[in-house]
Amino acid sequence: MAITRVWIKEGCVSCGMSEVLCPEVFKIKKDEGSRVIDGVDYSLLEKKIKDASSSCPVQVIMYDED
Repeated sequence: MAITRVWIKEGCVSCGMSEVLCPEVFKIKKDEGSRVIDGVDYSLLEKKIKDASSSCPVQVIMYDED
């Protein structure tokens, strides 16, 4: 299965873990929390995305797989 979409639900606490684990996909914006960088090819980053999602302390990093 391939990751087709990544998003962050409301409630990000800006801990920075997503950007540390997968800076190719996630960027922390001060006072706005983490955001997903547009236009990224997820195909080579699936493990990193899943690691970031499972490491999120508030479980707001989501992804869809086909």
